[in-house]
Amino acid sequence: MRFAAYEYRQRHQVAVVEADGTLYPLPGVTSLTALLTETGGLPGLLAAGAAALDVPPGPHVSQVRLLPPLQPTSVRDFVTFEEHVEGIRRSVDGAAGVPEQWYAAPTFYFTNPHAIYGPGDAVPVPPGCTALDFELEVAAVIGREGRDLTPELARDHIVGYTVFNDWSARDLQSAEMKVGLGPCKGKDTATTLGPYLVTADELEPHRDAEGLLKLALTAEVNGEKVGEDLLSHMSWTFEEMVAYASRGTRVVPGDVLGSGTCGNGGCLAELWGRRGEQSPPPLKPGDTVTLTVEGLGTLTNTVVPGAEPVPLPAGRRHRRERP
Repeated sequence: MRFAAYEYRQRHQVAVVEADGTLYPLPGVTSLTALLTETGGLPGLLAAGAAALDVPPGPHVSQVRLLPPLQPTSVRDFVTFEEHVEGIRRSVDGAAGVPEQWYAAPTFYFTNPHAIYGPGDAVPVPPGCTALDFELEVAAVIGREGRDLTPELARDHIVGYTVFNDWSARDLQSAEMKVGLGPCKGKDTATTLGPYLVTADELEPHRDAEGLLKLALTAEVNGEKVGEDLLSHMSWTFEEMVAYASRGTRVVPGDVLGSGTCGNGGCLAELWGRRGEQSPPPLKPGDTVTLTVEGLGTLTNTVVPGAEPVPLPAGRRHRRERP
């Protein structure tokens, strides 16, 4: 089952999306995040969706403005593709290979849940950025609260999946990572989710023997294909990622966990590392990025000019006098 959040006649609604694009609104539901909290997981969400199909249909998806399918409670972005790690390392500092420590656990960082964009939204260039990039990912969405989960238990906590674009200011990211903390402003201007939340049961036919989802991924810039990969090239399953995220803490309904960027052109920086030059060039206003994931749909956004950075002074160098 597919769910969408949308704006129609100045009202926000949540609906089931049929194969022909017809929307079946869930009466009184304006937030998928709130619905996940109320329904307590996949069975409850499917029941709510089935009930919506028993009422008269709403508008067609072409008649509405699609919003992000949910407003996340938190966003963890992982890095689970070896090829991406290798390409980025070469792009940043010329290093080869993948650090051995990377294989120890599925590393992630928290990104900004207050900068979520939806399909078709204009995405601004981050202030001061001259090397804007996209990142093709898939996100798992949590539907039930859990703590210290095993991968086996974690499967029941994943309610569905959506396409995830982690917009990245590579020049800002590179500078701030030299401090040994981050990423910070290199990442928090925009994350795009959509077009739909596709429930986990829909993707079970794509699961391979290792528990990975074998979905085709494609990235295009201005209609030209720049990358393609398989989601099953992840080094950890989503269940393993959820288990690690819940270690010593909890995951809650509405949490979003990004797969990390796929390889083979899942972002421009990886290609820059392999080619030794910024080819294709960084994104600029007017460029359109289209990400397609088998079974999940297509997510398209156009880059627009952003704000100028607010000037700040350099850090103060103290003499460290002691009383």
